[in-house]
Amino acid sequence: MRTKLATGVALAGTLISAAAALAMSAGIAGAAQARLNSGAAAKAPLPTITLTLTGKKVTVAGTLRSGGVRIVSKVSKEAQAAPLLVRLDPGVTLQQFFAAVPKITADPNNIDGIGAIVFSPEADKGTSSAQVNLAAGQYVAVDIAPSGPPPITTFVITKSDSPAALPKPGATIASIEFAFRGPARLHDGELVRFANDGFLVHMIVAARARNAAGAREIARLLKAGKDNQAQRLATNFYAFDNLLSHGGYQQLVIRNRPGQWVLACFMDTQDHREHTRLGMERIIQIVK
Repeated sequence: MRTKLATGVALAGTLISAAAALAMSAGIAGAAQARLNSGAAAKAPLPTITLTLTGKKVTVAGTLRSGGVRIVSKVSKEAQAAPLLVRLDPGVTLQQFFAAVPKITADPNNIDGIGAIVFSPEADKGTSSAQVNLAAGQYVAVDIAPSGPPPITTFVITKSDSPAALPKPGATIASIEFAFRGPARLHDGELVRFANDGFLVHMIVAARARNAAGAREIARLLKAGKDNQAQRLATNFYAFDNLLSHGGYQQLVIRNRPGQWVLACFMDTQDHREHTRLGMERIIQIVK
């Protein structure tokens, strides 16, 4: 899989580099794995937005109205995509967003006052989906997975007169400064919300260990800043959310191999310490 522990730390800069590269080339105008949500968790189907990602292009279609939505990612021509949505703050223009790229590159938390990262699941090749609540406004969509120039587009979410509500999740895992909150056990096939309840930008990525002892060792190595050693002990990797701003959340039906998983956040502090070194590593178990 392309999502590795070692790549997590670079995701924030990749997002902003993507915006910068495509702002120059295309201009400002334009528009373990997340799986298909069968809709069984909701009493009525949510409105659907489709992201089509090819590694070269991102297109957005569907019901572009505010409220709870199901975002379906259709990925082709790349093994794994990393769709990410940025909602601009009211009154902020696309020109202002791209002008702010340098300071956001220096510290992704500088997106505060410009916009917010509201959606960022892993999306493997094929079709997968996640749920999110979208406010009305101007959005930027980017695929941060490609190694070349990242594709980017923009779109507008209009205000709905009757916004849909997201179904209640079976569990919630939340990032804070500097830890993870939520149950220590999740179930394969369960609808789980992944949220950022902290004030800083966080991610929730995970590595699967061979056993409980391996999970403890991965967590210990991450705490010590030995990411490469921790990565070598893992048997699988998954990004429940690549990046989310304060107050952001998304939910999905988890389809991850049961076992011991270690959650981690690889964002950096202002003094360049990974959040894992401050306590943002936690062992959970996924069961059938």
